[in-house]
Amino acid sequence: MCVWEFFRSSARLTLLKRCAKRLIPLTTSSLVLYFLCRYPHSCLLGRATACPDCFKPAKNKQSVFTRMAVTKALEKIKEEDFLKHFPCPPSSPKNLCVALEIQCNNGAVFVAGRYNKYSRNLPQTPWIIDGERKLESSVEELISEHLMAEFKADSFNFSSSGREDVDVRTLGNGRPFAIELVNPRRIHFTAEEMKGLQQTINNSSDKIQVRDLQLVTREAIGRMKEGEEEKTKTYSALIWTDKAIQKEDIAFLDDIKELKLDQKTPLRVLHRRPLAVRCRIIHTMKSEYIDEHHFRLHLKTQAGTYIKEFVHGDFGRTKPNIGSLLNRTADILELDVESVDVDWPPTLDN
Repeated sequence: MCVWEFFRSSARLTLLKRCAKRLIPLTTSSLVLYFLCRYPHSCLLGRATACPDCFKPAKNKQSVFTRMAVTKALEKIKEEDFLKHFPCPPSSPKNLCVALEIQCNNGAVFVAGRYNKYSRNLPQTPWIIDGERKLESSVEELISEHLMAEFKADSFNFSSSGREDVDVRTLGNGRPFAIELVNPRRIHFTAEEMKGLQQTINNSSDKIQVRDLQLVTREAIGRMKEGEEEKTKTYSALIWTDKAIQKEDIAFLDDIKELKLDQKTPLRVLHRRPLAVRCRIIHTMKSEYIDEHHFRLHLKTQAGTYIKEFVHGDFGRTKPNIGSLLNRTADILELDVESVDVDWPPTLDN
């Protein structure tokens, strides 16, 4: 981790507060010099074992010594342990400082946009189970590989406003996403160049398309996550029933408004999400009769609603569900996300 970034962070404040208790007047420069002399990177690697839960390897992270990890370690360390490694007042260095390595890094650049996913065989992020990759690509990779090449970045972090299953399409205006490009060698792009980069991504695959690709600030990305559960999403589901139905059998669904659901964590995601009962709302439904065993249902729901489970009931873990409302077995054959009602990023004329 860059030492200068370390002392600019809140971790530096922790150090200063502890030193101030002993009325030791230390400047930022003397702290940096002291830290460089006593704790080179090799020493830091050894000290990570003292707080292993603070320094854990993470995807796309070049070093475990991130700002948050160091801050967390400083908050957890006991006073006596802290003084063993950082005595106050500090002892005088016995050797001259030697620059072993000099690194010049750019601050991260953030790119945002919306993506459409047209494939029912494409995960949002790399699908890896027990160390084995299941599918060859993902939405994240199809977008980021071109951004990484143009910005010449070391790594990236992908985030989005929710996620869809591998077999679910995302249509309409698409799903908002943001990518943090770490240590880019190029940081300045004109609007026309971003438009050209967007076209390059769209020409590279028929599985996805992006729109409104633009540079944004770190602070602006927070708008994508603000009040996420209060947002609404619109879906289209193709539903099958075991017993024959007529148009009038499903017409009553159109009159149901603000239907409250109790959804226990679905069995299919229980391995990665905590067991809980979540209250979700189906705002509106509109049925479209197809034949005796099939109909399409258009739903406007609270974000975070498990649509598949609302249809088939997940062995009674979602109540009520389409099966219980129709008093017959129901299952979902296809699901599309038709809109994600998040007013971000700004729409561009491209």
